[in-house]
Amino acid sequence: MVFSSVCTTFAADMKKILLINDVVGYSHVGMVAMMPILTYLGHPTYNLPTSLVSNTLDYGRFNVLDTTEYMRGVLPVWRELGFTFDAVCTGLMFSEEQAVLVSNYCSELSRQGTTIFVDPIMGDGGRLYNGITPRQVELMRQMVSVADLTFPNYTEACFLTSTPFQEEGLSWQEAREMLSRLRDIGARSSLVTSARVEGQSCVIGYNHQDGEFFRLDYDEIPVLIHGTGDIFSAVLIGHLLRGEPLKQSTRTAMDVVSSLIDRNRNLDDKKRGIPIEKCLDLL
Repeated sequence: MVFSSVCTTFAADMKKILLINDVVGYSHVGMVAMMPILTYLGHPTYNLPTSLVSNTLDYGRFNVLDTTEYMRGVLPVWRELGFTFDAVCTGLMFSEEQAVLVSNYCSELSRQGTTIFVDPIMGDGGRLYNGITPRQVELMRQMVSVADLTFPNYTEACFLTSTPFQEEGLSWQEAREMLSRLRDIGARSSLVTSARVEGQSCVIGYNHQDGEFFRLDYDEIPVLIHGTGDIFSAVLIGHLLRGEPLKQSTRTAMDVVSSLIDRNRNLDDKKRGIPIEKCLDLL
């Protein structure tokens, strides 16, 4: 599959995208944050939830319903009915079985010509999230191996590529080597978000279309609002599927997230995420 030709096709006729991610009841994060953006940008958007979560975990009390059994029943029904998607974006997996199901499904769809986006949500700050096992890291590599584009954060890229996490960040040479290792896993194009290269916060990327390695710098805003990574993913994908180049789409997503954080820096409850429906004008 040629990533550029797929995106050119999308530009002429908006296509169907499937999100495979968690659904949080009380917060604009995960799929709840992504769907309004993608539909606003013109893409019919469908979903396969990996879990139902009452609220973000930072509230201290929460309830989670693992939807593995539901997923196990959905995929055969969709196959029988002949449902197809032009693009799939995978996110948080809650169990090894889910990772196997989704990995196999993505491999199947990739062979049929579906564009695969993989957001390998596994950890941050140099550590895996609670409950994420080494086996799930290995299964995530399988998903990345069929990805047209993967966009881990720096911590996740370290685990995927077996690269030591460096608190002080990377040199440009080390950044290029990390992107090359993601390519060795099988990803055609890749981004690493929340990177630090030569002392500067940035997003680094590799575009298989032209073989370019690139770095896009940004200034950190000292405000933590949940769900901004999901917003970045949705804006990035939404613009790519409209036919825009990877580097330009990445810059657009970065600028949108920065503007959204700036507009919402005084939110009373930042764990609830950005009320994206009030901010669609920034897209």
